[in-house]
Amino acid sequence: MAVLLDSALAGPQGRFSYIAVDPFRVIRCTPWKVGAPWAVTVDGKTAKGDPFTALSAELSRFARPSRKDPAPFLGGAVGFFSYELGGVLETTPPPKGAPFPLDMAVGLYDTIAAFDHERREAWVIAHDFGMPRRPKAEHRAAQLAQALGTEPHRAAPDIAGTWRAETTKAQHEARIATAIEAIRRGDIYQANITQRFLAEVPQSINSYDLYLRLRSVTAAPFAAFLNTGEDFHILSASPERFLKVDTAGAVETRPIKGTRPRGLTPAEDRALAAELLASAKDRAENLMIVDLLRNDLARVCAPGSIAVPVLCGLETFPAVHHLVSVVTGHLRPGATPVDLLRAAFPGGSVTGAPKIKAMEIIHDLEPAPRGPYCGAIAWLGFDGAMDSSIVIRTLVRHGTTLVAQAGGGIVAESDPAQEFEESVTKVKPLLRVLESAS
Repeated sequence: MAVLLDSALAGPQGRFSYIAVDPFRVIRCTPWKVGAPWAVTVDGKTAKGDPFTALSAELSRFARPSRKDPAPFLGGAVGFFSYELGGVLETTPPPKGAPFPLDMAVGLYDTIAAFDHERREAWVIAHDFGMPRRPKAEHRAAQLAQALGTEPHRAAPDIAGTWRAETTKAQHEARIATAIEAIRRGDIYQANITQRFLAEVPQSINSYDLYLRLRSVTAAPFAAFLNTGEDFHILSASPERFLKVDTAGAVETRPIKGTRPRGLTPAEDRALAAELLASAKDRAENLMIVDLLRNDLARVCAPGSIAVPVLCGLETFPAVHHLVSVVTGHLRPGATPVDLLRAAFPGGSVTGAPKIKAMEIIHDLEPAPRGPYCGAIAWLGFDGAMDSSIVIRTLVRHGTTLVAQAGGGIVAESDPAQEFEESVTKVKPLLRVLESAS
């Protein structure tokens, strides 16, 4: 299992990148099957409890005190958590099948490379836990440094292919209309309804080449490439932080709600940004999720520590403008980053509110499980720190099948046609990965 956590877009959220290869331990969870629990394994052996329990136990075994170090992450757990793992934490309907082989894959890494893009510095960090038959830390560090020094630069390739929409425009708009009816009945306040696009790509096309193409089309601060070793790859260009915790227990989440495309001219671009900032509908959508996340964080944060330093701030990315809020808190004594994941997973910005009822409606309306999409990619340090992204603006590849997915928050004021167009705006950069430039 190999992971690149790639801060591909410079800025305060995109300062550090990490490469993690050769984990000394791997935790996997296969998809939920009706009538049977999730199958969780550690190095192929059945583990006790649910996936989050297994992760917490392994991190506890290798915990190390925090230090003043050059990068926030210096080794620990790295991997992904599928949207469907919400069923571990709450009572939700069983998924409609299992299109992907894993619901979670997390490696524990005692050797990583860290890159500081602001200071243009890099380090290779290795820990020695005295594992039997594991090469010494100095040897592992030297091997990774040598590999990084000899890897040639790879340009983003030109890859052609054809996408097909899983549903028609009329079908997707009908699903949105159904969600609006549920809101007007008072069942929910908001639901995030998505649509999928699928393509077949030959085995000869390398997934990392696809990722490089995605990176060139739509750079993002929380980009990532994950090779799980199961002919199953995640290629993410996410702009959204899910949960961050520092070694002192300070928590931050940055929900995105509200989108406009970039303009073709500077004047049009400014007008679209101003329109988004002035949109009562988009601001209400964002505020609902801020309230949901305040409640989620309060489950594990100290009383009185929750704050909202930024509400509906404008952030601009290569393809879109977004409204982004910032919610902060402080973990109560004894609470861990895994506890925070349990309290807030899956992220409210990709479910709706109230969360569980919104997830039930999503299950009823969407034709297939989401898998990694709308889940999380995270690193969790041996020192108790964590950072994670919401898995949006992401391609998922299993075998020869490539999946792109996008959607948006539906509220009472939503217009199905406009919501369809917003989801198309979000997915367009992903579809360009298979668009030949010639």
